[in-house]
Amino acid sequence: MNQTIDVLMKRKSVRQFEEKEIPADVKEAILAAAMRAPTAGNSMLYSILDVTDQKLKDLLSESCDHQPFIATAPLVLVFLADYRRWVRKFAQAGCEAPKPRLSDLILSTNDAVIAAHAACMAAESFGIGSCYIGDIIEQWETHQKAFNLPQYVAPVSMLVFGYPTQLQKDRKQPSRFPKEMIVFENGYHDLTDEELLAYYDNEKAAAFCKRKYTSDFALEMERSAKEILKNWMGEP
Repeated sequence: MNQTIDVLMKRKSVRQFEEKEIPADVKEAILAAAMRAPTAGNSMLYSILDVTDQKLKDLLSESCDHQPFIATAPLVLVFLADYRRWVRKFAQAGCEAPKPRLSDLILSTNDAVIAAHAACMAAESFGIGSCYIGDIIEQWETHQKAFNLPQYVAPVSMLVFGYPTQLQKDRKQPSRFPKEMIVFENGYHDLTDEELLAYYDNEKAAAFCKRKYTSDFALEMERSAKEILKNWMGEP
């Protein structure tokens, strides 16, 4: 096993950080890694917000489903799906380009998340832990106002970074589904009822559904996602 695979396999989310700043050169290396991530047609359909204002961190710790550790993270990066640059550049160049479409939002979201994970793993290589915050999709209007987001720009991922406490280092790594449930050769395999039951207990699945798919935050996330789509597809 090489060093890169070792870093990938040992990574886990970190939600408690030491009171220790991330050196400027390490932060720059993390951002540089994000910007070298794969991107659709080399178009870089994303922007990155480096959130340094403590008031904004405090806001995010509340707006993103009330998670106090966000406010204490030494580094907070918000990854935006961003097609606005190209809309403006096409207009500047006199191109008769169509308005951004749903496909463009999907590509921009992919670009943003790929860049985020490049930053995630770059940080991990420096011994810096991180946690993805999917709740950045919630509270669209709050985040739009807080970050002055124009049309064709939307937050799709957030990462908080910091040096993990010893307790976090010692915490057991969460398990993943078995390969047989995820990897299929040449075509999709719809799992049988028996396979689904063998791979995941019904009681656990019911609890997960209640926690992640029918909870208030999940409903708010869906509402905000619809508003983001309106902003992307509608008139300025």
